[in-house]
Amino acid sequence: LCSTSPLAAALAIRTNSAVVPAAIFTSGFARWRIVYDEEIPYDRNKPEQLTADINAVLERQIRSSPADWFWVHNRWKTPWPYLVIAKQKRGIYLPPGTDPQKLNPFRLVIRSPNWLGDAVMSLRTARAFKHGRPDARLAILAPAKLEAFWKSVAEVDEVISFAPAESVFATAKKIRGRFDAAVIFPNSFRSAAEAWLAGIPRRVGYRGRLRSLLLTQVIDEPKRKKVARPKHQADRYFHIATRCGAVEPPPSPVQRSRAMVDGIVLGVCPGAEYGPAKRWPTERFRKTMEIVSQKIACSWLIIGTDNDRSLASEILQSFGGKAEDLTGKTSLDELIERLRGLRVLLTNDTGTMHLADSLGIPLVAVFGSTEPRLTGPRSPASTVLRHQVECSPCFLRECPLDFRCMHAIPPEEAARAVLELIERG
Repeated sequence: LCSTSPLAAALAIRTNSAVVPAAIFTSGFARWRIVYDEEIPYDRNKPEQLTADINAVLERQIRSSPADWFWVHNRWKTPWPYLVIAKQKRGIYLPPGTDPQKLNPFRLVIRSPNWLGDAVMSLRTARAFKHGRPDARLAILAPAKLEAFWKSVAEVDEVISFAPAESVFATAKKIRGRFDAAVIFPNSFRSAAEAWLAGIPRRVGYRGRLRSLLLTQVIDEPKRKKVARPKHQADRYFHIATRCGAVEPPPSPVQRSRAMVDGIVLGVCPGAEYGPAKRWPTERFRKTMEIVSQKIACSWLIIGTDNDRSLASEILQSFGGKAEDLTGKTSLDELIERLRGLRVLLTNDTGTMHLADSLGIPLVAVFGSTEPRLTGPRSPASTVLRHQVECSPCFLRECPLDFRCMHAIPPEEAARAVLELIERG
């Protein structure tokens, strides 16, 4: 892509003039020759095509004698402040038949958040950067545990993973000399240092923790009105995209796999990696499953990590319905496939909730210590259960009181919400 003025085409069209390319070439000491090319035909209704045709002739002239090109400005610079160009007032034009994959790539790396839930909430923003310019080649730098998630995203061209114990220097080496720009989602000093140590010329992100000097473009926090709803974390990520010139990406296709399962399959996610304050009691999950199973014929999948196996055991201890324990038994890509077969997922505020939400799975999400306006599901096909108490949201890992926010939500209410979503289809 080439930054180009439309002036020549505009003047020709407005004055109904012929467009005749001319160039001056050196032929000896203090001697030059002027070469006139064939007239460029044009359609008055297609000024962008005329500009592209003029560029094509200019390219041919430069190739014949690069030393005679008087280079006034960098026509291939990364615009400021927009590193993607969807908002450029002159727009983007590719002549018919142009294959975007054959354009010289604009190499962009996005540093993923470290947690699954945050990574899912940043997905819309990553897709906006990819769709922001046709020459974008998008790489994601992410912890190894999130590699499968990012590989499932169609817009991602490459995933570069790093291990938990890997040094910042080792991570920086993986991206050194490969990218034109880096967009950094986490607020940590380390994530900015990775791009700085890699020598990436354009580094974009929020101020974060003492890292402004490591960034070349600092994004200010979204302005808040005196009385306004809290900004959802997904919108906070998207603010970075808008400040870089991106626009709303096209809707992401939702892939479901209903044909792969028999009957109504429901899911339960009783864990929460952040801490026990986000976990609805296991006996309430079990009671909800019992109520629903008495109303309709269904089976259940209990989903979680190795750390959630004890929770699954407590739920299944006296449960008489159909249930399968998948805690600690699925990789991330396997989890995605099993989630796609669910009719409804009953869950805490956790990464699996966000993952299911991004897949279009209807949710019944239980909130207590956290704030659904900040991290809740975005799909209108989901239900949030929350009873406001005087101490919530506290955002603590463990409740120092009596867990009143979670105890305020009875299993009967959760069962009604699950059955309503099933009935709604």
